[in-house]
Amino acid sequence: MDPVKLDIMSDPICPWCYIGKTHLDRALEAAGDHPFIIEWHPFQLNPDMPREGMDRRAYLEGKFGGKDGAVRAYAPVVEHAEKAGLKIDFEGMKRTPNTLDAHRLIHWAGIEQKQTAAVSALFKAYFVEARDIGDHEVLADIADAVGMDASVVLRLLGSESDREDIAARDAHSRKMGINSVPTFIVGSKHAVPGAQPPELWAQVISELRESAA
Repeated sequence: MDPVKLDIMSDPICPWCYIGKTHLDRALEAAGDHPFIIEWHPFQLNPDMPREGMDRRAYLEGKFGGKDGAVRAYAPVVEHAEKAGLKIDFEGMKRTPNTLDAHRLIHWAGIEQKQTAAVSALFKAYFVEARDIGDHEVLADIADAVGMDASVVLRLLGSESDREDIAARDAHSRKMGINSVPTFIVGSKHAVPGAQPPELWAQVISELRESAA
């Protein structure tokens, strides 16, 4: 069966992206020999976030109109994360980062064929370990964990390298009509929005196999 491109627009601080990736991973594992070649693309939930990030509580209350609004907005996230068997340390998270630098890391990881490993490590650092993935030292540590050269990554992060490119790719996705993440694009044709269950991915893989046969 010929390979099929699976483009994923995502942000490493998006809980639905974390849940959606978990569902996709389960389906791919169950399928065994799946056809997808996966590439991750930048989409910032908060493109106007200050470079240094901000206090998470202030961010949530500002975005959702107070504490009660934030709790209501996050209730379905907590429920779906638990169903997917994911532990998210919402209490431990103190800052909401600007994710542009995390997206630069994902881009550089892609050059080294380590992109999905970097995305997984960023999700784990943010949601499980409650680390600040806007911090350059944290990002260099994540790079090291997936087999990249941390000192090179730290030097790149201290420069303007690829900042404009990432922002332009993010803007391009919005121009294409993508306004939420995760969004999965199968074979450059079919957009699949949201954190879809493993059963949907099993169906997609099955249909791709049938059409190839």
